[in-house]
Amino acid sequence: MSSNLLDGTIPSEISHLKNLQTLILDNNILGGRLPEWIGSFPLMAVLSVKNNALNGPLPVSLSSLVSLRLLVLSFNAFSGPMPDLSSLANLQVLDLESNFFGPQFPSLSKKVVKLFMRNNSFKGGIPSELSSYYLLQQVDISSNRFVGPFMPSLLSLPSIQSINISGNRFTGMLFPNTSCNDELKDVDFSSNLLTGSLPTCLSSRSKDAIVLYSGNCLTNKDQIQHPNSFCQNQAFAVDLLPRKEKKTSVHKAIVAVSVGGAVVVALIVAFLLFTAIRRGQAKSVVKRPPRRLIEHASNGYPSKLLADARYISQTMKLGALGIPSYRSFSLDELEAATNNFDTTTFIGEGSLGQMYRGKLRDGSLVAIRCLKLKKQHSSQNFNRHIELISKLRHRHLVSALGHCFEYYLEDSSVSTLFLVFEYVSNGTLRSNISGQKLSWTQRIAAAIGVAKGIQFLHAGIIPGVFANDLTITNVLMDHNLVAKISSYNLPVLAEIKAEVMVGTTFGSKEHVRRTLHEEKIDIYDFGVILLEIISGRPITTRIDAKLLKEQLQESITADGAARTKSIVDPVLPKACCSDSLKTVIEICIRCISEEPAERPSVEDVLWNLQFAAQVQEAWRGDSNSSEDSPLSPRTPA
Repeated sequence: MSSNLLDGTIPSEISHLKNLQTLILDNNILGGRLPEWIGSFPLMAVLSVKNNALNGPLPVSLSSLVSLRLLVLSFNAFSGPMPDLSSLANLQVLDLESNFFGPQFPSLSKKVVKLFMRNNSFKGGIPSELSSYYLLQQVDISSNRFVGPFMPSLLSLPSIQSINISGNRFTGMLFPNTSCNDELKDVDFSSNLLTGSLPTCLSSRSKDAIVLYSGNCLTNKDQIQHPNSFCQNQAFAVDLLPRKEKKTSVHKAIVAVSVGGAVVVALIVAFLLFTAIRRGQAKSVVKRPPRRLIEHASNGYPSKLLADARYISQTMKLGALGIPSYRSFSLDELEAATNNFDTTTFIGEGSLGQMYRGKLRDGSLVAIRCLKLKKQHSSQNFNRHIELISKLRHRHLVSALGHCFEYYLEDSSVSTLFLVFEYVSNGTLRSNISGQKLSWTQRIAAAIGVAKGIQFLHAGIIPGVFANDLTITNVLMDHNLVAKISSYNLPVLAEIKAEVMVGTTFGSKEHVRRTLHEEKIDIYDFGVILLEIISGRPITTRIDAKLLKEQLQESITADGAARTKSIVDPVLPKACCSDSLKTVIEICIRCISEEPAERPSVEDVLWNLQFAAQVQEAWRGDSNSSEDSPLSPRTPA
C-alpha cells in the first residue's frame, strides 16, 4: 500500500491476516506507534514502513517474527532502544536510517547482510561481535555518536563491500599493512578522530572505488586532515583517553591536608589559595571549547528549537513522499550524466552558479547547480549545511538529491560544490497559467502546494529557512501538476552569497531574531503569487501588486461582484465559485499588507485556501445539476 496518502495509525484490521508474508506501507503519512500485534505473523518475511511519521519505541514483539528477512523502518520518528533481534536468524536487511534510535547498538544475528543505521542517536562503541558477521556486505553507521576504537577487522570481512562510519568520534590508529576484502569498493572514514596511515589496500584502489577519509588526523594529505594533536584533544573532550594526573595529585594533596588538619594554619591557607588558583586555571581550560571537526545540525541552536526536534522530524516526513534518498555523488557520475557538462545540457546561469540538466544511469533526470568557491573552503566548512540540505525534502519543494565536492589539487580545498536536484520539466506556475492550462480548482491546489512548501521551510528543519525570494517563476509544475518551490534559500547558498558582505550566519542569535520578520516576507511574496493566480496577469513590481490589491479590495464590497469579474483572469468565471474566489482574494489581500505584523501566518493561509478548495468542490458538484453563475451562485447565468 505504498505511496498513498494513508494517515492515522496502522489499521488494526491487518492483524487478522494471519498468513501475511509481506507488508509494505512506505511513503504514506501514517503516525502513532508500531502496534504490538505486528509480531503476530509467523510467516512474515518483509516489513517496510519507511517515509512515514511513525514514532515511539518499537514493540518487543518484533523479536517474534522468526521468518523476517527484511525490516525497513527508515525516515520515521522512532525512538529508544532497539528490541533484541538476535533471535531473528533469517534477518538479512535492517534499515533504521533517520530515526532517533539509541543508545545501544542493536543485538542481531550473525547472518545480517545489509545494515543501515545512519542518522540516529546510537552511542558508545561498536560491539566486537560485528567483526564476526561473515555475511555482512554493507554497513552504514554514519552520523551517530559512536566513540571508541574503530575495528580494522571490518575491512577484511569475507563479504564486505561498503563501510560508512563518517560523522562519529571513532579513534584508533590505522596501519598501511591492514588487509582488506578485494570486493570492498566504498569506504567513508570522514569526520572521525583516526590517526596513523590509510591502509595501502584502500589507497591503491581502482578509480571505481570511493575512499573518503578527510577530517581525521591521518598522515595521508591528499584529503584534508587535522594535526595529530587535534584528534588527541577531541578524544580528551569526549573522555576517550585517560587524562593526565593533575587533578588526581591535587585531590591527594587535599586529602593529605585534611588528615593533617592540626598542622600550621598558615600552610593550610597557603595550600587552599594554591588549589583555588589551579582550579581557576583548569576551569578556564575547560571553558575553552575545542574546535569541532563536524558541526551537526543542532549545534549552536537555541534549546527551544532543539526541544522541537521530534515535531520537526515528523513534519519533515509528511512531505518526503516518493523522493530518492539523499546521497553523495562522485564527479564521474555527474560528468557522465551531463556528457562532461556539455553546452547542450546547460540550463542557465545566475549569481549562484551554473545549472545543467543531467541524466543518471538509472534514467532519472536531475538538475545540477555548480558553485565555484574560493580556496579557503574545506569540505568540513560545508558539513553542517549538507546535513541541513539533506533534510529539506518535501513533496512541494524541488528537493536536493545529493552533492559532490571537487577539490583544488594543491591544497585539497573545495574548488566546486555541486548540488543535485530533482528535474521538473513541466514549466513554471506562470507559464501554466498564461497558457490557460490550469482551472480554478488546479490553481487553488497549486497555491495550497506552495503554502505547504513554505510551511515546511519555516518549521520542517532547524533552523527554519526564511526570506526565500519566492516568485511565481520559481514555482515549477511537474507532470501531475504538483507545485514545487525551486529556488528556496538554501543555507549554503545564502552563506556563499554573503561572502562579500558582513552579515550573520544561519543558526546565530541574530538569525533567530530576524526569523519572525523574514517569515512575513515569505507571506508577502506568496500573496503576490496569489495575485497572479487570481488575475492571470504578470506582476513584476511592488507597484503592480499594490495597484491590483487596491482594485481587489474595492471589488469585494457588497456591490462589487461585477467588478470582481472584470479583474480576475477571463478564463475563470465560467468555472469558478464566487465564495471560493472571494476567500482566496481576502487571504491574498491580507498577505500583501504593508505592515508585516498584519500579515497572516502560513497556517492561517493554508486553512483559508483549503476552505476555498472545499467550497469550490461543493459548487462543482452542485453545478452538474444547475447552471448557476460562478460569480453569483444564486443568480441564473
